[in-house]
Amino acid sequence: MAAASSFDIVSKIDLQEVDNALNQASREISQRFDFKNTGTSISWSGDKAVEISANAEARALAALDVLKDKLVKRGVSLKALDAGEPRQSGKEVKISAALKEGISQEQAKRLSKLIRDEGPKAVKVQVQGDELRVTGKKRDDLQDVIALVKEQDLDFAVQFVNYR
Repeated sequence: MAAASSFDIVSKIDLQEVDNALNQASREISQRFDFKNTGTSISWSGDKAVEISANAEARALAALDVLKDKLVKRGVSLKALDAGEPRQSGKEVKISAALKEGISQEQAKRLSKLIRDEGPKAVKVQVQGDELRVTGKKRDDLQDVIALVKEQDLDFAVQFVNYR
């Protein structure tokens, strides 16, 4: 009898990749002609937040687009970036963007209900903190669950780890 196979559904971000993307975006902003002498900057603000400042709202939004472009090229999902609205701060316009990690209880319940309702019947789902463990006897059933979750338009980034 074959042992049960399993995998975990998680929502994590690679902070090293985010740091690399931030450094690339900062370098591009410092070198691009349309950002010259505008005081536009992008930097870390705490552990999991980014701060963009510029002298005009359009420049701040353009810098945010540069950051998003670099994140995509580095394989970081934009669903993990929660950018706020531009706000006036003295003579500057600032945008704060937080990095979201982990699956909330509500999202986990919604995802497990989806897998139970539309996935293979032989698959079991357990919520373990901020991740989900999916277990089944057949690996093909687990592949079906991965395909089902990937085709959903979720409001958070998901990764599949510990596949055994």
